[in-house]
Amino acid sequence: MPLIRTAALAMMVLSGSLAGATAAETPLPDAVTAPGETAVLSVHAEGAQVYECKAGTDGKLGWAFREPIATLMADGKTVGRHYAGPNWEDADGSAVTGKAIGNAPGATANDIAWLKLDVTAHRGSGILSGVTTVQRINTQGGQLAGACDKPGATKSAPYSAEYVFLRKG
Repeated sequence: MPLIRTAALAMMVLSGSLAGATAAETPLPDAVTAPGETAVLSVHAEGAQVYECKAGTDGKLGWAFREPIATLMADGKTVGRHYAGPNWEDADGSAVTGKAIGNAPGATANDIAWLKLDVTAHRGSGILSGVTTVQRINTQGGQLAGACDKPGATKSAPYSAEYVFLRKG
């Protein structure tokens, strides 16, 4: 099944379009579902997950997630951006900040987790102003492997995902 899902996702990405129906057809793990909520907007993201070399609790250096940087696209056009917070900002000026409340593993070890995020803040008025939940699904890439040897060094891992913005009701 993962191979079929990966092939279907590759065809969707290559076609350059993301319809709201595509996200609705994606089988979601229970940890990221949002029962009783309706999709307001579904976008494709292309960007990077940025990591910083830090000492862990054991004193050993390792890569720690720092922030995402991504362009949000719909129908092949840029419609917004995603950045630290985590924040999502639409071209109409509306924006939301979220906090992860659920996650499920990506399809492969190289894929960042699928997430369910509760919206904790709104800015501006526009398409995102009524959003209560954000889902990150169909992730590809974004995991960083390997050792780091210089505290404070940064490195990024390219990723893509679909973000679905939902509202209650």
